[in-house]
Amino acid sequence: MLRLQGEMIRGGTSKCWFFDHHDVVATGVDADALLLAAYNAADPRQIDGVGGASSTTSKAAIVQTSRAPGIDVEYAFAQVGVGDERVEWTSNCGNCATAVALYAVHNGLVPITSDSTTVRMLNVNTGARLTGTIPTPGGTAPDEGGAAVPGTTALGVPVLLGFEDPAGTTTGRALPTGRALDTLTGPTGPVEASLVDAGAPAALFEAKAFGLDGTETIAEFAAAVPALTALRRQAALAMGLAKESDPVSHAVPKAGVVAGPAAYRTTDGTLVAQDEYDLAVRMVSMHAPHPAIGLTSAVALATAAAIPGSLAHRVARQTADGTLRLGTPAGVITAQAVPAQDGASPTVLLHRAARRIARAELLVPVLEGRPA
Repeated sequence: MLRLQGEMIRGGTSKCWFFDHHDVVATGVDADALLLAAYNAADPRQIDGVGGASSTTSKAAIVQTSRAPGIDVEYAFAQVGVGDERVEWTSNCGNCATAVALYAVHNGLVPITSDSTTVRMLNVNTGARLTGTIPTPGGTAPDEGGAAVPGTTALGVPVLLGFEDPAGTTTGRALPTGRALDTLTGPTGPVEASLVDAGAPAALFEAKAFGLDGTETIAEFAAAVPALTALRRQAALAMGLAKESDPVSHAVPKAGVVAGPAAYRTTDGTLVAQDEYDLAVRMVSMHAPHPAIGLTSAVALATAAAIPGSLAHRVARQTADGTLRLGTPAGVITAQAVPAQDGASPTVLLHRAARRIARAELLVPVLEGRPA
């Protein structure tokens, strides 16, 4: 039985366990084995571990200070399997990045020098650079705040999350195939797709290709998940994210559908009028509909909507100030693209919230013979 210090933080609409890199190394156990055992990933209920039995609550980050120029903290993001003994290290999570910033401030990984503190972060999975700005009134790290985000009624510390130069983070190009529009072969034949790499690689399809209008409930959208899962594999091959011989990844690319705005009701029954947002979106998270939207997916959509010829650009209401309001099952999430210098792609800003939930010593039943 191993003992491992951890901290649980809610970032936006995800929960993430945080571990210090040096503590993980000190266990002498491979990180995959450590997380699979800690979360009880083999069990779909994760009943004997700290996992939350869903894709948005079975996440981890291993954090350390950074020696890289212009970076304070670097972190490895892990999507831990639910009923699947596998850890995905190929992607990033914006909600967990929100929580990384709060973790860094509370654990002294960055100095607090004013009434707000900006944490400069590097996601080592993808090379993405992010910033998280947190209020630190009187030079203190806050435990509580009044910020809310769609998808939960819980309040948290406000975090302004920025994705710096997000285009081409994984593949080197915003359009990995060089085209704004591609055709993939789905279970029922050819389907148009926009394959974008910004924040995270994403495969976007028009909702009507699946008989949808983009305002579906989570239960209604679930009917399209099997087809989107198959298309995600085709997109991964087309984007150069995988080879035919590689195992199937359910983390990248992100996959979802887009449509023009129309009135709909959120999961909690709130009516969202057609003029309250610019683009309808429904995304897949691992094997199921996402209850809202991953922030890396929001960055991909903000980038795609600005590219003439893409499906997102085709159906979105265009705005003049770089903002894009996304209609998700949980409500409207706004992304703002801010022009950058030196030829970099625009920084995408999102307003999020985070709250520390627990600090604990995890008792991990790691099997012997699984060295680091």
